[in-house]
Amino acid sequence: MSTIESILNETRIFPPSDEFTKKANIPSLQAYQVLCAEAELDYQNFWAKQAKEQILWHSPFTQTLDDRTPPDYQWFNDGELNVSYNCLDRHLATQADKIAIIFEADDGEVIQSTYRDLHQRVCQLANALKSQNIQKGDRVIIYMPMRIEAVVAMQACARIGAIHSVVFGGFSAKSLHERIVDAGAIAVITADEQVRGGKHNPLKATLDEAMNMNDTTSVKLVVVYQRTGSGIPFNPVRDVWWHEITQGVSTQCEPEWVNAEHPLFTLYTSGSTGKPKGVQHSSAGYLLGTKLSMQWIFDYKPSDIFWCTADVGWITGHSYVTYGPLAMGATQVIFEGIPTYPHAGRFWEIIQKHRVTTFYTAPTAIRSLIKLGADLPAQYDLSSLRLLGSVGEPINPEAWMWFYEKIGQSRCPIVDTWWQTETGCHMIAPMPGAVPLKPGSCTFPLPGIFAAIVDEAGHDVENGKGGFLVIKKPFPSQIRTLWGDPERFKKTYFPEDMGQGKFYLAGDSAYRDMDGYFWIMGRIDDVLNVSGHRLGTMEIESALVANPLVAEAAVVGKPHEIKGESVIAFVVLKGEYPRGEEMVQITNTLRDWVAQEIGPIAKPDEIRFGENLPKTRSGKIMRRLLRALAKGEEITQDISTLENPAILEQLKHPSK
Repeated sequence: MSTIESILNETRIFPPSDEFTKKANIPSLQAYQVLCAEAELDYQNFWAKQAKEQILWHSPFTQTLDDRTPPDYQWFNDGELNVSYNCLDRHLATQADKIAIIFEADDGEVIQSTYRDLHQRVCQLANALKSQNIQKGDRVIIYMPMRIEAVVAMQACARIGAIHSVVFGGFSAKSLHERIVDAGAIAVITADEQVRGGKHNPLKATLDEAMNMNDTTSVKLVVVYQRTGSGIPFNPVRDVWWHEITQGVSTQCEPEWVNAEHPLFTLYTSGSTGKPKGVQHSSAGYLLGTKLSMQWIFDYKPSDIFWCTADVGWITGHSYVTYGPLAMGATQVIFEGIPTYPHAGRFWEIIQKHRVTTFYTAPTAIRSLIKLGADLPAQYDLSSLRLLGSVGEPINPEAWMWFYEKIGQSRCPIVDTWWQTETGCHMIAPMPGAVPLKPGSCTFPLPGIFAAIVDEAGHDVENGKGGFLVIKKPFPSQIRTLWGDPERFKKTYFPEDMGQGKFYLAGDSAYRDMDGYFWIMGRIDDVLNVSGHRLGTMEIESALVANPLVAEAAVVGKPHEIKGESVIAFVVLKGEYPRGEEMVQITNTLRDWVAQEIGPIAKPDEIRFGENLPKTRSGKIMRRLLRALAKGEEITQDISTLENPAILEQLKHPSK
């Protein structure tokens, strides 16, 4: 196989400041390398030491890793713990009155919850669920607004050993139905409505629609949180109000002690075709990964005000809202709304108001905010920030630079984090006090994570060449299986023809530069074959966004008789939507720009302009839709999670 070609040339480098390094948890490149060397020298002992130091065990483990039947790896599997106990009870003796959550509602209302208060609310709901015969191992769907109650629901399930599966509040009845059926859920926790951007969106009505489809007879209980008080249909046999079943209930609930390998949750991957994949995570290994990454990558300090903007419906919201920050005893911000309501400076206003120190968001949000007001951040006091983070997709260098200069004021390191739903926590990311940063690179693997870039046969490729990103050794936080589908799990993530079925295949293409830095080039299925050259789409997108006219770009391939594939670019400009002769001129300008930045081979054959790109309500670009549009195919998949379905019509035709 020819390797995937790297066409991005980024030479800027930003070492951590002396001021940041002095206080950092990992204060030098040497300190990072010492941790990596420990893991290399004695892999199992390295992870055993971390697990003993980071987790409060009810029954200590004696076996670190059982790897007898790959890829069915088990970690610490004779130990017992409770994840909710590790997130809440452990802090009651030392900081019960510390603010755990600063919640800001869509309309600006602020509610604060201490660790004592959060613990009591979790115990009350846990007791209420037990009174309704929800037991250890039962599956509970959580379909909630982004509020404190969503965290309470997840922690309550963890407390009693129930397996939660959170479904993003923007998903349709059909998507919700599929997940209820696949999980065999016996209970659902939801709300009457959610409020986002000043709009009321029905949740209970959507759930009722899902429940009226076939095969949902497993659900015996629906707990409804009253968010807006709107009138909703109520089934007295099945539906109960949250506030009624928790009223007068004890605020103490003994945690259910579970095996280290007990499933904490399943989370269904979004955007895939066919049956959704229920990614299953363990209790101990997952908790260990989220806690360590809070210390190593987010350089957590007890004085931090941490804000991850992700919804709990996604893995980022699981790891860096519900579990990681609480396990550390952090104070964090949770925001119900959207970054543009009631004005485009809402994110910056929240940072100013709550004195946020660590801000973790997605490149898509960053690019959208650049388009809506690149100079807006200057109107706010962002001096409390000390660390920035990027998550969800590779961040293009120009967005990285804007984030660094305008938000971090050229003094805050950016932790560009590569990880997945399946890995549970960060895999490749910079330790901000140790690693010099390169815009667009996620830098180096975490200690104990043996990432590599290989060809189709699983052989390492040399630096500067692209290939398949794999992790060669098992790690505690990794996916355990796909719920109810172990064969699909093995075939998807541990293919036999790569490392004899022992390598975790990430599904991303990547390369390492001559300094050993990792660069993500996009999904394997987003690699283009153009005239015999294998090109990663992310690098062409980065070149387009580097042009001062462009706010956002997405690139896909389309079959071509001669070249194999042609390059199709979907572009959002910083200015107004172009028309007529102006569109032709900008198209030619951008094609020439890419040829100059990368080379003629990467020049887009078509450029289509839109006022936005098709995204889910969480901000993810739906690239499968773009591939269908490029090929002129009918859109047959579910588009109910699209923020703006009308944009598809605008992007259907090549720009003229």
